[in-house]
Amino acid sequence: MASSDSEIAKEFRFFRVYKDGRVELFGPDCEKIPPSDDPTTGVRSKDVVISSEPPVFARIFIPYEAQNPNQNKLPLLFYVRGGGFCGQSAFGPRYHNFCSVFSAQANAIVVSVEYGNFPDRPIPACYEDSWAALNWVASHAGGNGPEPWLNDHADFGKVLIGGASAGGNIAHTLAFRVGSIGLPCVKLVGVIMVHPFFGGTSPEEDATWLYMCPTNAGLQDPRLKPPAEDLARLGCERVLIFVAEKDFLKPVAMNYYEDLKKSGWKGTVDLFETHGEGHSFYFDNLKCEKAVELINKFVSFITQL
Repeated sequence: MASSDSEIAKEFRFFRVYKDGRVELFGPDCEKIPPSDDPTTGVRSKDVVISSEPPVFARIFIPYEAQNPNQNKLPLLFYVRGGGFCGQSAFGPRYHNFCSVFSAQANAIVVSVEYGNFPDRPIPACYEDSWAALNWVASHAGGNGPEPWLNDHADFGKVLIGGASAGGNIAHTLAFRVGSIGLPCVKLVGVIMVHPFFGGTSPEEDATWLYMCPTNAGLQDPRLKPPAEDLARLGCERVLIFVAEKDFLKPVAMNYYEDLKKSGWKGTVDLFETHGEGHSFYFDNLKCEKAVELINKFVSFITQL
């Protein structure tokens, strides 16, 4: 008979669990690239430590021109990557390149949070790490935080939260917390969710999230299925939701869009659909026509503030 360390107890989309409790993630480890001074985009980046215990990091992107003494302060996008709560990295090529391109085109500062992944740090680590990083960003609003790029160049009257896939889900929770308990000296003007994850896609998807979050409240957990009272308390004025026609998460994103409109929230929500594409398609080629269209919409949401 096979020993328990080789017997599979459960298998999910991104990982399997053995009877001895060991978790094996599918797919290779995410490649990580260093921050850079990138002449192709005209954007510099650097890594910062938010917290050593628990370990939370972020990568900051800033256009060259921002450091011109005559340049006005810039909007700030707090960006939350995807990865199914258990994979990918803010320091991986797909998120680094997206943030660099966006920073250049929107003439904005981007702070991309590196939160803890399951299984090393089960949910709710991703929410708590992201909240800690957002508060770290807010600590610069008086001009005396630990990071000079934010002290000198960020406009804290124009802060946005953006997130992709799992990061879209986290972005919602952050906006709800801002609306519930505030974010001192910061004006959160908008939230952008690209192909966001929420519960209700399928029993398998729901079961995966519930397994990764041992302290869950079941299928009605407000992080999985936000209730109307939470939606009504989003702490921003505008929300932009991206969906893709062939994305398996499109139905739950559409549900979120409709529920938000009916919740009593006083802001404005817009929906942008990409036809003929699937989940996170734009990361494959940021220069393809539909990726450019998505990025342009993302950029215009900020430049029209």
